[in-house]
Amino acid sequence: MKITWYGHSCFRLESAAGSVIFDPYERGSVPGMELPVGLSADLVLCSHGHGDHNAASLVQVSGQQTDYTVETLFCWHDDAQGAKRGENLIRIVSGGGFRVAHLGDIGHMLPDSQLKVLHGVDALLIPVGGFYTIDAATAKALVDRIEPVVTFPMHYRGEGFGLEPIGTLSEYTSLCDNVEYLDTNTYELRRGEEPKTVVLRFA
Repeated sequence: MKITWYGHSCFRLESAAGSVIFDPYERGSVPGMELPVGLSADLVLCSHGHGDHNAASLVQVSGQQTDYTVETLFCWHDDAQGAKRGENLIRIVSGGGFRVAHLGDIGHMLPDSQLKVLHGVDALLIPVGGFYTIDAATAKALVDRIEPVVTFPMHYRGEGFGLEPIGTLSEYTSLCDNVEYLDTNTYELRRGEEPKTVVLRFA
């Protein structure tokens, strides 16, 4: 399965089962980042209604049926049961021999029942920047409970990009043991990998 990061929380999955884009963002909503023109997929999934996560209109949908199954877990965008920022949807996409979970703008530690559903996913796409979402320490605690094979940090501030109030990538990666930094925005997910964190480069 090919995983491509388009910045912020926007990823594209591509396999024999089809293509999926998570959380495309509106133009101008994320400083220093813009989606490629002509982005396309068979399916678009948005975690919540904020402009930096729900720009489905910017993705050309093929109309082709995928062979993926999608599980949705309901949670909150904050640590006050939605009182600050509303709700958030976690998506678990299964197909092409892999299970991939996108946590959207999760704002709190998950209950055991949801951690059990997520446990052992092949790829976990998780926000790490804090302020609007969980912070680096809570993200690491979630990863330790979920035990994914490959973790992809997202929703953080980098050099020349990202929302001003949120934290930097290093605040999260400093807590991790096995981190692989790539000079590309794509990764080929394979069977039999050792658990690790993969940092993709915004291109």
